[in-house]
Amino acid sequence: MFRIYGFSVVVSLILLFFVGIEFGLTALTIALMLCALEITFSFDNAVINAKILERMSRGWQTVFLTVGILIAVFGVRLILPILLVSLATGTGFTHIVDLALNNPEEYSHQLEKAHPFIVGFGGIFLLMIFLDFMLHDHKIKWLYKIEEFFARLSRLQSLSIMAAIIILLGTSQLAHGEEQNQFMTAGLVGLLIYLVIHSLDKLFHSKSVEDMVKSGAVKQTFKAGLVGFIYLEIIDASFSLDGVIGAFAITKDIVLIAVGLGIGALFVRAITVHMLRRNVIGKYRYLDHGAHYAIGALALIMLTSIKYEVPEVVVGLTGITIITITLVHSWFANKKDVKGRISE
Repeated sequence: MFRIYGFSVVVSLILLFFVGIEFGLTALTIALMLCALEITFSFDNAVINAKILERMSRGWQTVFLTVGILIAVFGVRLILPILLVSLATGTGFTHIVDLALNNPEEYSHQLEKAHPFIVGFGGIFLLMIFLDFMLHDHKIKWLYKIEEFFARLSRLQSLSIMAAIIILLGTSQLAHGEEQNQFMTAGLVGLLIYLVIHSLDKLFHSKSVEDMVKSGAVKQTFKAGLVGFIYLEIIDASFSLDGVIGAFAITKDIVLIAVGLGIGALFVRAITVHMLRRNVIGKYRYLDHGAHYAIGALALIMLTSIKYEVPEVVVGLTGITIITITLVHSWFANKKDVKGRISE
């Protein structure tokens, strides 16, 4: 267990010690709150990560858990929000960096202007993950009647794309003027990037390509791993960007936000490794379903948040609650199977 969580614990203690010494007990409490917010908000992300990592080579798993964490902490939670603010406001990148460091109140205000970009892109990207999961005939079904109904609908070509566009058009009516244009553009970009990444992922993991790799005819393993890595990082960004905005409701201090969300991201990666190494998804049959239902709920919350504000605690608890229900249901199902085998 220490091999999985040890690094995260050690780094977290060092960072929290630094915060406590430099900024005091109040700042330490805020950092811990942000850490809890990130873990709660991204727990379903860890389940999805583990599911995707199962198909990746050990080398790419290591890249995701090392290089990926640097991208997650510095790229997604620090640099990307600044870049989005720069694009949304038409202000220079260096000026936004200066605001983030020296005028966090104004930076928070500017970050709010990027909200339509963030929820449009992230909402549609996550919605496509949910829809593609539902429009697939899975051997194991959790909510049988609902999933069987969607499985029948999967015979219709490109239904997930049509549904996503209809939902995007519908939710865009909640916004007005320039916000509506930004929201629509970001949603279409999210849809396009999902389709490109998903198509490449299917190509490099298709049976014919895998057979060719095994026979030594072509070397597609690197490309398949790279596509999977990019896919995981985009999913992480989709989950986390709205959380960055939520963090400013707790504090305007960019250092505390970086430390709190960074520690949370470390533990989300550790939870991912734990699930992967211990085959948690395989042992708990409905956990994958719970993660995707949670993603679907998050996607709809993000899309409707263009008008209706939902507290971060509600968003986080929604995902945790759905996943907890599927864990408990899986445990009872496993117990029932054991009793059935004993009675035989």
